[in-house]
Amino acid sequence: MSRRPTLAAALAAVLLGLLLPPSAGAAARPVPCAGSCWEPRPTVRPWQIQLAGRIDVTVPAPVVEVDCDGTPAATVRALQRRGAKVLGYIDAGSLESYRADAQRFPPAVVGRLYDGYPDERWLDVRRLDVLLPLLRDRLRTCARNGFDGVDPDNMNGYENDTGFPLTADDQVRFNRALADEAHRQGLAVVLKNTGGLVPRLRRWFDGAVVESCFRFRECAQYAPFVAARRPVYAIEYERAPDQFCAEARRRSFSAIFKRTSLSAFRRTC
Repeated sequence: MSRRPTLAAALAAVLLGLLLPPSAGAAARPVPCAGSCWEPRPTVRPWQIQLAGRIDVTVPAPVVEVDCDGTPAATVRALQRRGAKVLGYIDAGSLESYRADAQRFPPAVVGRLYDGYPDERWLDVRRLDVLLPLLRDRLRTCARNGFDGVDPDNMNGYENDTGFPLTADDQVRFNRALADEAHRQGLAVVLKNTGGLVPRLRRWFDGAVVESCFRFRECAQYAPFVAARRPVYAIEYERAPDQFCAEARRRSFSAIFKRTSLSAFRRTC
């Protein structure tokens, strides 16, 4: 026999719906990109990522990623004039202490050190109420400087020792909300690593950036992006191109070899 909900239960359900972000629901739908946004497609042409040193605006690459915070609009335009689409790197799931806005992040959402990076700490991605307004400002900076898309980093805190009891559901909720916000700003957005959540995130993201997937045999996790006609941009740090290029072509990935400094140096397929 069915039971009608009590008034208290009904009110609780309404309040829960108001408190949870739209992306948390089972029937959640991605926010479409505002305006005439870049819609990247799979390619095997080698891309470029440079986060250190003077930006090489002459690099022959269809997609170039540079730091959103530290790259002036003139450099973005110079890359675009040569035919490149430009991705902006932003830290999203962690906080780098040297960023100009670092003091805006309250201590309550700042967790443990990111292993190997003494200037970087994990963030409590459950706190959308705190983090989304701050990250929205970063996305607006990218949009204002003319970037075509963004690559939010450290989107897999739930797999790490962050100092917070993060779950996969927490991570999905955060990642979807951030992707929706990027689209509201007219920016394409790629998923950084986080292969285990691709089935739950693929519709929200316009592609993926993956590190060392050939080395760790994780590239198959990103096949749903290519199947949906969305690109995968791969970086290898330890395997030489002759060890991964053939597989990259089979998978329709754009793959490059980089040093961990992420300077202008690259080796291509």
